[in-house]
Amino acid sequence: QVTGYLDDCTCDVETIDAFNNYKLFPRLNELLESDYFRYYKVNLQKPCPFWDDNSHCGMRDCAVQPCPSDEVPDGIRSASYKYSEEANNLAEECEEAKRLGAVDDSLSKETRQAVLQWAQHDDSSDSFCEADDIHSPEAEYVDLLLNPERYTGYKGPDAWKIWNSIYEENCFKPQNVKRPLASGRGESFIYLMSSTSLFFAGVCVEKRAFYRLISGLHASINIHLSARYLLQDTWSEKKWGPNITEFQQRFDEVLTRGEGPRRLKNLYFLYLIELRALSKVLPFFERPTFQLYTGNKSQDAEMKHLLLEILHLAKSFPLHFDENSFFAGNKKEAAKLKEEFRLHFKNISKIMDCVGCFKCRLWGKLQTQGLGTALKILFSEKLIEKIPESGPSYGFQLTRQEIVALFNAFGR
Repeated sequence: QVTGYLDDCTCDVETIDAFNNYKLFPRLNELLESDYFRYYKVNLQKPCPFWDDNSHCGMRDCAVQPCPSDEVPDGIRSASYKYSEEANNLAEECEEAKRLGAVDDSLSKETRQAVLQWAQHDDSSDSFCEADDIHSPEAEYVDLLLNPERYTGYKGPDAWKIWNSIYEENCFKPQNVKRPLASGRGESFIYLMSSTSLFFAGVCVEKRAFYRLISGLHASINIHLSARYLLQDTWSEKKWGPNITEFQQRFDEVLTRGEGPRRLKNLYFLYLIELRALSKVLPFFERPTFQLYTGNKSQDAEMKHLLLEILHLAKSFPLHFDENSFFAGNKKEAAKLKEEFRLHFKNISKIMDCVGCFKCRLWGKLQTQGLGTALKILFSEKLIEKIPESGPSYGFQLTRQEIVALFNAFGR
């Protein structure tokens, strides 16, 4: 059912599939496995700003690694200390946390030093997201490769409340569309009717796009939960893999009364928006002074070369989304709408601090920051055009956090 042209675009599903699967994704995947892109600093302890919420997920696959790098003696990883009783107890705790799919933030000494230097580059404010204070003592580096986005068992009323807040309060929609109050299947899948002809009658292109971006993000998350589902959980092993039934419940045309294919098309729309942002931000990364700094000179140069290859490839895509249709009308009205757009998205990024499952919170925060960064790029086109070839870029800046989030969100 997911085929042909996308609404509001000149692009079709087949062109995106061929471009992504055979050209872009293999290169992007290699980039995301590098040291610069695999470590993301996040504060998972921030309180929910919208409601009192102590409903943290008690399931082990929601768990966070309880061995922060600054509390684990380096000696644990060295032979001289390895066999002491204290070391064994700590090592067992860490092993147990890892086995349960916990967040792993134990970094090597070299990486910790590089991480301190990265922080010096993180000096600009983010405009579309409520960014974490990465200098907070509660902010920790997380290895994204050791903590894949997958099914954690987090569902029910708490998960439903998150998506309900996002759609009901922060997603532009016609006033006459009422949402069901029943929480249904929990994380499952609250979507508004999104038939372009009915649902979007009289809704401007910007608000329509905003809704479709959030729906696309929701679709992406649900695809990953279905693709990496806990299929077997015994004392001896945990087995993860595709759960076709779960996927069908979210996306099958009959089971979703025609909504599933539209949700998937919204994922393609999200892809196009983020791809467009990558093609626009090329001048920022092309400057000789820009480095993907980790402290490993040869690897850093190699990764920058790969990054530029990906961005040039993004630029070469033949059917880009035309963002010039955004905010193109009356200047005063356009400015008001753009600010509304920004504040709605900022609010959604704050809602991520209300997610009770820490692993879900990690990936939710990363993907909303990635999309927020893409929007920031698209709305900064004139500033990007003025970036000098050498020297600092005062008008337009991306922090390391934004860069890591942008590419990892696109990778999702």
